[in-house]
Amino acid sequence: MSVHAGERLCLVGRNGSGKSTLLKIAAGLIEPDEGEVFVQPDATVRYLPQEPDFGGAATVRDFIEAGLAPGDDVHLADRMLATLGLSGDEDPAQLSGGERRRAAIARALAPRPDILMLDEPTNHLDLPVIEWLERTLKGMRSAIVMISHDRRFLENLSDAVVWLDRGRTMRLDKGFGEFESWRDEILEQETTERHKLDRKIHSEMQWLSKGVTARRKRNMGRLRALHDLRRHRKEQRAQAGAVTITASDAESSGKRVIEARNISKTYGDRTVVDDFSIRVLRGDRVGIVGPNGAGKTTLISMLTGALKPDQGSVKLGTTLEIATLDQGREALAPGTTLQDALTGGSGDSVTVGGEQRHVIGYMKDFLFDPSQARTSVSALSGGERGRLMLARAMTRPSNLLVLDEPTNDLDLDTLDLLQEMIADYAGTVILVSHDRDFLDRIVTSTINYEGDGHWQEYAGGYADMVAQRGRGMEAASKAENKKGGGGGRKQSDSSRPSRAKMTFKDKHALETLPGRIAALEAEITRLEVALADPDLFNRDPDGFQDTSDALTQAVQDLSAAEDDWLRLEALREELEAG
Repeated sequence: MSVHAGERLCLVGRNGSGKSTLLKIAAGLIEPDEGEVFVQPDATVRYLPQEPDFGGAATVRDFIEAGLAPGDDVHLADRMLATLGLSGDEDPAQLSGGERRRAAIARALAPRPDILMLDEPTNHLDLPVIEWLERTLKGMRSAIVMISHDRRFLENLSDAVVWLDRGRTMRLDKGFGEFESWRDEILEQETTERHKLDRKIHSEMQWLSKGVTARRKRNMGRLRALHDLRRHRKEQRAQAGAVTITASDAESSGKRVIEARNISKTYGDRTVVDDFSIRVLRGDRVGIVGPNGAGKTTLISMLTGALKPDQGSVKLGTTLEIATLDQGREALAPGTTLQDALTGGSGDSVTVGGEQRHVIGYMKDFLFDPSQARTSVSALSGGERGRLMLARAMTRPSNLLVLDEPTNDLDLDTLDLLQEMIADYAGTVILVSHDRDFLDRIVTSTINYEGDGHWQEYAGGYADMVAQRGRGMEAASKAENKKGGGGGRKQSDSSRPSRAKMTFKDKHALETLPGRIAALEAEITRLEVALADPDLFNRDPDGFQDTSDALTQAVQDLSAAEDDWLRLEALREELEAG
């Protein structure tokens, strides 16, 4: 691996493939067993680890200044701390995970190094800080080598990719946006070559079974070539299997899953949620975004009935079964083994999707080796712990999944499988995430923190939300500061945009759309049952085509009707709230 001045290179690979080890070798923190590392003698290098070590520093400022070289600008470090919401006087032992990460970022960036090495820089950061970090890195002249599971972050910053796979590195001189198609081509080519080699070995085995005859010298050479083929095939390392994620579905919930009307929650003088209303229907995928400490967990707790609002009401749907993956990853006792964590300490089987499975087979679905069954969870890597908690959550029968930062520490392949699982999940999903790409791929609506306890729902993913607001989250924070936001002050009525009015046609549509939606759902079910007949095509090809076309049209009509209802319902609630 080579890094040139000003280059922006991302290092990608599965959890456990050795990315962090390679980065530490490049940074001079680990000695390689073989080979050499060369760094220009006058080049400065700074490394951001996944878990920063504050080394007994009394304050955050002491920690930052310990990373500065003679001649570095101390004032720049102070300005960076202020931007990141730290004073510098904090005790490192009392910092949250997000604050520790921000302090470590300030220490790495403040010296303006020639080479900056970042290991999962966005972990524990909220979206405003992630967007700030992107802009800051774009404006730096440093060469950057970064490891991250955040696709959007890599796409926005990288101009080259090094793929670490099965102990070897391959380089693509294009940004991360081109990586996955390039990787898939390589894997497909490897599969083809492996099949060719298998066929050749099979052919030679057939020759060998007939006996070594004719010219012995020539045939012995051919026999040696067969042994070479076998050895080559044995040395080939096929790509590790993919994670298999299946959720355990409970009985279907009612059409209405959650209906919250004008809910509010206050702690002391601080309003966390102010007059928020939402209706969540079966099958919705709702994303929640906002800065750390804004109250996302409080909002989820009220929506799921775990916390009573100070004002307003929350009605939960019928037959609701909730499975939760919390941000704290349900801290397990250090001595708990991987098998006990999955089985609850009883037996050697788990129930997934209504079927009982041996725990070892279920472990393999999440890329755990059978030998890890008795491994203590404290010995697992961050990515392995993330997969373990996903595996635990998926064993619980549910029709409402509540996922709080599920993407933390997961590699890109596991993120893809998690995305597919959520897409196939028959129930409803509420998702808290700072991963913009994941939100755009998953959610049907996004709830964003607008400041002063106000939350607003937008149709679509994160990019759709930004387009509708006309600004990103960082821009919103600056706007609030300019207004003197804080102290609980609300935006004045004169500065609010004028409200739209609901016409008679809108009111009529709002009343009749639920009936039309129900009728379309029944029609879709009828058509799907008809198409499930395996003999329909042979018996009546024209009827099969007509039924298929009718199903396509009904699905399109249902989507349009639901969009219209959501738009009109949001308008009605806005007018009633005003």
